[in-house]
Amino acid sequence: MDFDVVIVGGGPAGLSTACRLMQLAAEGEKELSVVVLEKGSEIGAHILSGAVLEPKAMNELFPDWKERGAPLNTPVTGDEVHFYTSQEKSIKMPGFMIPAPMHNDGNYIVSLGNVTRWLGEQAEALGVEIFPGFAAAEILYNEDGSVAGVATGDMGVGSDGEQKDSYEAGMELRARYTIFAEGCRGHLGKQLIKKFNLDEGKSPQHYGIGIKELWKIDADKHQPGLVVHGAGWPLNESGATGGSFLYHLEDNQVVVGLITDLSYDNAHLSPFDEFQVFKHHSTIKSVLEGGERISYGARAIVKGGLNSLPKMTFPGGLVVGCDAGTLNFSKIKGSHTAMKSGMIAAETLFEEFSAHEDSTGKELEAFTENFNNSWLYEELHASRNFGPAMHKFGTYLGGAFNYIDQNILRGKMPFTLRDDTPDYATLKTAEDSPMITYPKPDGKISFDKPSSVFLSNTNHEEDQPCHLTLADASIPLSKNLPTWAEPAQRYCPAGVYEVVEKDNEKLFQINAQNCVHCKTCDIKDPSQNITWVVPEGGGGPNYPNM
Repeated sequence: MDFDVVIVGGGPAGLSTACRLMQLAAEGEKELSVVVLEKGSEIGAHILSGAVLEPKAMNELFPDWKERGAPLNTPVTGDEVHFYTSQEKSIKMPGFMIPAPMHNDGNYIVSLGNVTRWLGEQAEALGVEIFPGFAAAEILYNEDGSVAGVATGDMGVGSDGEQKDSYEAGMELRARYTIFAEGCRGHLGKQLIKKFNLDEGKSPQHYGIGIKELWKIDADKHQPGLVVHGAGWPLNESGATGGSFLYHLEDNQVVVGLITDLSYDNAHLSPFDEFQVFKHHSTIKSVLEGGERISYGARAIVKGGLNSLPKMTFPGGLVVGCDAGTLNFSKIKGSHTAMKSGMIAAETLFEEFSAHEDSTGKELEAFTENFNNSWLYEELHASRNFGPAMHKFGTYLGGAFNYIDQNILRGKMPFTLRDDTPDYATLKTAEDSPMITYPKPDGKISFDKPSSVFLSNTNHEEDQPCHLTLADASIPLSKNLPTWAEPAQRYCPAGVYEVVEKDNEKLFQINAQNCVHCKTCDIKDPSQNITWVVPEGGGGPNYPNM
C-alpha cells in the first residue's frame, strides 16, 4: 500500500501530525494520503499518563476544541506540592517555593486516553486513514538507504514459528515520508537512532517508570480540579528519586501514581511495591479509604530532556514526540510538547510537498530549523538542567537548585548540567544492595501484581512468538546466585519475569501474556540483554479512561 505519509503510532504526537498535515492540505487545496498505524486494539487503548494537560498545543491545533467537544472537562482549581518525610508526616510547600514550571494555572486534569480518542475522531474527519490493531514490526528501506515505510507484523504465527490456520501475512506500507511517533522507547525509533547515529554527542536518554491507578472515592472527599504532587518517602529510604501525583477528576474519580526514576541503584527496589507502600501515606490513604480501585497501568516515561534529545531527522522521515524524547520533565508533562513536535513535523512536510511535488526520501533538514525557532525548543532549553540536578544532588538539594534556576534565573543558568550514566548502568548487584522488605498488600489500599494486571485488561494471543527477546538466554541466570538475585522480577510492574526451579535447576521464565508494554525491562536490564519488540497487533493493555 502506497501513501504520501505513514505515521507509526496513534498517540498525541502521531495524531497531531496527521491532523495538522490534513488541515494544511485542505487550506492549500492539495490531496494527500495519510495513514496512522496503531498497535493497540483501538486509538487510546495503550495510552497511559497522569495527566495534567497544558492546552497550549491544543489551542493552536484546534482553537475551537471546546465547541468540538474535546474531553478537557476538569480545569485545575488547586495546586499542591508535598515533601513526604515518613508514612505519617509531610511538609506542604508554600507556592512561592515551588519551581515555576510545576504550577498548573490554566491546565486541565484529563484522561489522556480519552483525549487521544477524540484526536483520532478529528483526524478521521479530516480524511486520515487509521488502522488500529496493526503493529509496525519492521522498517523498510530504499536502495539508497533512506526509509521507505514500514511492514506490519504477521498474524497467526505460533510460538514455534510455524504458521497457524489463522495466519495472515503482514503488509508493507510504503510512503514518501514516514513519521515515527511510537511513544517512549519505541522499538523502531530505537533502531533508527542507532542506525543513523541520531544520538551522537548527546547524553544518554533517561527514564522513569510511572505506575498509576484510577479510583472512585467517596463524594465528600472529592475535590474536582485538585492537583497534588509529591516527593520523598518512600523512595528516599533506598536513595531512589522520583515523584508522586494525586489528581481529582470529575465524577468522584481520582488518579494516584508514583514515578520512580530508573536511575536507582538498589537491585532489591521494586517500583510496583514502592507505589503500593506510598498509598499508605496518611494523606493519600485518607482519600482512598472506602473507595474502589477501577483500573491499573504502567508506562515508562522519557525524561532526559534537551540534553538527551536525538537528532530527529533522517533520510525519509522524522522521529517525534516521546519516541524522540520531547517531554518537559520540569513540568512533568509531555503531551503538549509531543503534540507540538508533531505539528512542526506536519508543517515541515507540507512545506516540502509544496516546494517539490515529487519529493520523497529526503532528509527534512528544515525541521531542525523550524523546531529550534519554536516555543517547544525554548521550553526544553529552559528546563535542560532540571533532571540532571535531581540525579546529581538528590530530591532536596536538586529541588533547591531548580528553584534558583527556574524561579530566579528563568532557565538561563550560564552552564548546563549533564547526566552521562545510562539508567541500566547504575544498578548494583543484589549482594551489594541493602535488602528491602515490602509489607504484604492489604487488599484495600495496596494490592498484588496479578490483581493489578487484571485491571489493566491486558491480553495477548498466547500461542505466538515471545515479544520479549533475549540476545543471550544464558545471561539472566547464574547457577551460583540465589533465585531472588535476578532484578527483572522486581523492576517489571506486571509480573512478567520469574525465576522458577524445576528439577533442581533454575529457569528464567517470561510470562509475556502479562506484559503491559511499559518497556521498563528494555531500559533497566543491567546487561541490556532484553529487547522489547511488538507482539501481534491488538495485544497488550486496554486502558479505559487512563
